[in-house]
Amino acid sequence: MSKKMTNRKGFTLIELMVATGIASTIVVGIGAVLVDSQRGWNTLYERAYCDVVTDAHVARRMFDSVVRNASSQTISLDEEAGSWVEVYTYSDPCSPVVDLYAKFKAKNGELTIEYGDLADGATLSIEPICRNVSSCIFKSSGESVQMILTLDDGSKSITVATSAVMHNN
Repeated sequence: MSKKMTNRKGFTLIELMVATGIASTIVVGIGAVLVDSQRGWNTLYERAYCDVVTDAHVARRMFDSVVRNASSQTISLDEEAGSWVEVYTYSDPCSPVVDLYAKFKAKNGELTIEYGDLADGATLSIEPICRNVSSCIFKSSGESVQMILTLDDGSKSITVATSAVMHNN
């Protein structure tokens, strides 16, 4: 005698395979989107916060700060190569006497600032500002000093041009 087909509760094997295939496709698609967005975020983060970008920002801020607080009486500049600039400043903000110098110098792939005493020419300190300097040119016009700085770490390169006006007499 033949058995009658009864109406069984549950899913058939084919229905389970189709559902598993659809779910797998959706999970793989969502995973691919997440991986791609993470790669994009990492790329943007590296561009925004890599060494040359932060070094360029620090150099620009330091240059602007020192030059704007300098005396507008005298500027010394490397006329041949433009590889250094020297501005004169005050040891005490309340003092009318210009008694210190600040010299920005690009040498051996590094940008430094040298502070010294004008009276005896003694160097008080030399502070590194940034490294990976491939080019740095200083120019002046009137009471304005310009720095064109190019940093290159081998994989990324950035050029920053900044200008500052000396505000003190």
